[in-house]
Amino acid sequence: MAGWYELNKNDKGQFSFVLKAGNGEVVLRSETYESRSGAENGIASVQKNCAVESAYAHSDSSDGRFYFNLKAANHQVIGTSQMYKTTAARQSGMESVRTNGPTTVVKEGA
Repeated sequence: MAGWYELNKNDKGQFSFVLKAGNGEVVLRSETYESRSGAENGIASVQKNCAVESAYAHSDSSDGRFYFNLKAANHQVIGTSQMYKTTAARQSGMESVRTNGPTTVVKEGA
């Protein structure tokens, strides 16, 4: 099964999205947007930038775990990964974003 985006609205009326892999695991989480259209633009930016190698910024957390940010051409962070125990796992997470990011399937969150 292919991945999908899940668009969510919080109790303050703000929107965010996650990109899920085909197995339902979250591989990328967005910032919070004031409007639905802002979140939809964020999804479009992931779709556009997920195949661009230089859009991935590798980072290490203070506790020794690893993560990455996906950035737009203007260097703004579009989404952040989960924390990984190894750099190999982080690499797999980036591959999952490359594979699932182009999807046009958007589901409403719970």
